[in-house]
Amino acid sequence: MSRQAPTLEDVAREAGVSRATVSRVVNGVRNVDPAIQDLVRRAIERTGYAPNQAARSLVTRRTTTVALVVSGAGDASDAEQDAFATRVFADPFFGRVAGGVVGHLRPRSMHPVLMFAETPEARQEVVTYLRQGSADGALVVSTHPDDPLPALLADARLPAVLFARPGRPVALSYVDLAHRDGGRLAAEHLLARGCRRVVTVAGPLAVAASQERLAGFRDTMARHGHPYLPVAEGGFTVDSGMAAMTSLLAEHPELDGVFTANDLMAQGAVQVLRDHGRRVPRDVAVVGFDDSSVAVTCRPRLTTVRQPVEEMAATMARLLDEHIRGTRAEPTSVIFDPELVVRDSA
Repeated sequence: MSRQAPTLEDVAREAGVSRATVSRVVNGVRNVDPAIQDLVRRAIERTGYAPNQAARSLVTRRTTTVALVVSGAGDASDAEQDAFATRVFADPFFGRVAGGVVGHLRPRSMHPVLMFAETPEARQEVVTYLRQGSADGALVVSTHPDDPLPALLADARLPAVLFARPGRPVALSYVDLAHRDGGRLAAEHLLARGCRRVVTVAGPLAVAASQERLAGFRDTMARHGHPYLPVAEGGFTVDSGMAAMTSLLAEHPELDGVFTANDLMAQGAVQVLRDHGRRVPRDVAVVGFDDSSVAVTCRPRLTTVRQPVEEMAATMARLLDEHIRGTRAEPTSVIFDPELVVRDSA
């Protein structure tokens, strides 16, 4: 015969308190004496009681689940939706975001549900999912400046926090990086190495982070007497980095320094330089951006501007938790500082 699962009454009897007191502790009601809370928690451990999550949600109006949403823009076809998901899983950036989110949520018994929102229907599904109470809030990583999802969430007054400043102002909290400072660090390092014929592979110029990284790099180069900076636009992928580097090398064969707006493009640039007989860093110094796993697997290992993605994602999750609990009412922003990580490529 199977043993019946422990109940609230069993915990109350073990702790020597009322069932109502146990219920308040289990459901996180705050006005319970800390000594009583400790007594009840020890009784829970001894009895092996596990709260019924469905019943608990009825009391707390919380699911302990949050939506981790990777969002785009436009009306993607089925093939484009598949490609969108493939790009997400292939980019180490998104893995770092997920790792930071899970690292914050897990100790708090909260769990993320991954959702993609690259079509109008998918975006509406996210909004409906939250309105129906299937998740307590949303952590949104937007991949396009014209993404309408942040505004939809703000208009619906749903708890949400964004990774990166939104393309259009909305009343939502966000975390971001001081991208201009990152571009400045890259320029200062290449100049200090003696590079004088410098080019850059920018990220998609419709993306605010790409614009800021390029602006910071350009401004610093100009301040040091380099008013003209050849630029090729990439797409944050290895292939786009290779294409951009091929074009820049053909037009400026004398180049001796390269700044790329992320590490994947830097990896592509290094490969092209090697294929053309250029030694990195002896002939051409290369600086990437992000300090992703690519930076240490690339040969030579990449000098790069570190974006503390895991810490940023954990802060994003913390802010959402505060909005859900009601301890933070107004939107806020948290801006992180970049850091230059010097390795072998520059």
